[in-house]
Amino acid sequence: MSEGNVEVETLCCASCGVAEVDDKLKKCTACKSVRYCGVKCQRDHRPKHKRACKKRAAELRDELLFKQPESTHLGDCPICMIPMPLDSAKSFLSSCCCKVICNSCNYANQLREEEKRLQHSCPFCRKPVPDTDQECDKQIMKRIAANDPVAMREKGMQQYEKGDYRSAFEYYTRAAELGDAAAQYRLARLYEFGKGVEKDMVKVIHYLEEAAIGGHPIARQRLGLIEWENGNNERAVKHCVIAAKLGDNQSIKVLMEAFRSGLVNKDDLASALRAHQAAVDATKSPQREAAEAL
Repeated sequence: MSEGNVEVETLCCASCGVAEVDDKLKKCTACKSVRYCGVKCQRDHRPKHKRACKKRAAELRDELLFKQPESTHLGDCPICMIPMPLDSAKSFLSSCCCKVICNSCNYANQLREEEKRLQHSCPFCRKPVPDTDQECDKQIMKRIAANDPVAMREKGMQQYEKGDYRSAFEYYTRAAELGDAAAQYRLARLYEFGKGVEKDMVKVIHYLEEAAIGGHPIARQRLGLIEWENGNNERAVKHCVIAAKLGDNQSIKVLMEAFRSGLVNKDDLASALRAHQAAVDATKSPQREAAEAL
């Protein structure tokens, strides 16, 4: 395979030319475009392949980064299966199972309990609601022991509020490694402000990108602002469009300003506005509206 055409996969070792037999050759882990029969061949070929590899790896990363997520990082309420609203005040975390549940389903559960005179329990797993913060903390720690990233992130938030940034960093890191987008975003903020860890903008960008890929609209919005600060207007607009289509209100405001500055055309803005409204409408239901009215 020619180094100038990295999109075409070769069926022989890029270094020694040995043909592939029974899928014995291993792809370059960065660009996925060439194959090697061993570590020695990969090492020998590295000087010739380095530039093309770096270019293709960046292209693959952008393909992943700028792909529109199917939903936000919050997903659906595990009970009503309606997309969760971005407003955190419209949902809560149940410490027993670490499920994030919309207020509507919690309200419906409370009505059921009042009607049947039942003990107050979790709307999802039906375990009794703990009476004290100490009991809640024990449940969170039990979920952490079960390798639950949501519980790790929640514990990290608690430690952050106490001012124990180092402990928060450790919990966020564990949750981020398990793919929790909200923890990845919070970890990026710790690296940005140097709380519990030394400042590192490379890691800020990395974790913001991981969170954005996972559907975190605020992480996506932050990436857009960074790109704008660096003069990369096209990339900034792409980030804001994706965030807007996830229902993020602030990104719509940014796109409106970009439109007035001539950085976004009318059709792209209209498409983002329609997708934004559709995302917001998808989180609504008569039951949720009734719960909000209380």
